[in-house]
Amino acid sequence: MKNAFDILKDRGFIKQTTHEDEIREMLGKEKVTFYIGFDPTADSLHVGHFVQVMAMAHLQRAGHRPIFLAGGGTGMIGDPSGRTDMRQMMTPETIQHNVNCFIEQTKRLIDLSEENAIIENNANWLLDLNYVSFIREIGKHFSVNRMLTAECFKNRMEKGLSFFEFNYMIMQSYDFLELFRRHECRLQLGGDDQWSNIIAGADLIRRVEGESAYGMTFTLLTTSEGKKMGKTQSGAIWLDHNKTSPFEFYQYWRNVADADVENCLSLLTFLPLDEVRRLGALQGAEINKAKETLAFEVTKLVHGEDEAKKAEEAAKSLFGKGNLAGSVPSTEINKKEFSDGIDIITLLTKTELVPSRGEGKRLIKQGGVSINDEKIIDFDTNITLDFFEDNILMIKKGKKTYHQVKLID
Repeated sequence: MKNAFDILKDRGFIKQTTHEDEIREMLGKEKVTFYIGFDPTADSLHVGHFVQVMAMAHLQRAGHRPIFLAGGGTGMIGDPSGRTDMRQMMTPETIQHNVNCFIEQTKRLIDLSEENAIIENNANWLLDLNYVSFIREIGKHFSVNRMLTAECFKNRMEKGLSFFEFNYMIMQSYDFLELFRRHECRLQLGGDDQWSNIIAGADLIRRVEGESAYGMTFTLLTTSEGKKMGKTQSGAIWLDHNKTSPFEFYQYWRNVADADVENCLSLLTFLPLDEVRRLGALQGAEINKAKETLAFEVTKLVHGEDEAKKAEEAAKSLFGKGNLAGSVPSTEINKKEFSDGIDIITLLTKTELVPSRGEGKRLIKQGGVSINDEKIIDFDTNITLDFFEDNILMIKKGKKTYHQVKLID
């Protein structure tokens, strides 16, 4: 079987390693227990998490054992990495709810059964720590001067970094030490924004236990222009179907730039690399076939094959002007509300296509709103029952976002 390190490297996952040769050798000769931590900052994983879960899946398929570490403890503080301000603090109940959501979503992507993986929650060891004992045992191994040179803190020095957040690196490092002690975990993985925290954890194990530990980070999902992927005008692309519908999810990947297709196929699907490169090399209109494959494969992994087929059929029907399948996002509104009509701005806010009336006016002014393929240019356009066909009206926002309004009695 091919070395898992080579699989990840060939597919473009790996960004940085603490000891490349040692990690590759370890993954090639023994079953390795590794972990990735997920702080439950929302009630759903997003596309950025998906890259890391795919890496976990590749390693598990190669015979290694993943630890899914839920950050029930670190989530009480919040990672300052990549932040210009402090995260909003959540209640313990919210954090636990988010942890449960993360685990359920991940179960659809990797095997979290007891014999093939480990699920841990760092709340189990962080929340009951004695602070003075912890600082005496663990804090003495950290140099403040060195910590302040870490990228995760550099970005915050001008605006201010609270001592509350300054603890985060120490806590994440302690997670690595705890997992080493409990499960002989010697390898921590994560997004490249976690590099400082990961190397601090490996160093802590070396200092406290006198043992070797390793770290590896993954490429963040970006466009060919270096911009972070996974965001739209309406917000993040979530893995929860209630937050981003399967149709919207499918459409996001169907509409990626030509230059990004091969990278997304490599990182976000299990298609063989030969096929990935063949699809990525298609030119002109042919590249749309590669985008359709990307959209279908990623949607299938996250939402299941049935939902992927529905989204695919809905997209083809939509652009073919046929009858739509039921996968296009929709809002049900009582027919009585249209008796005297609803102004277009109100309808846009009711369907949550815009966050405010001001944004609705801006969008219309820019020519970004159509009703049943007719562009709306007047802010005072009154949407009445005459706009509906078979109790359905179609709103188009921008070039790629579609939303149905369904009448109910």
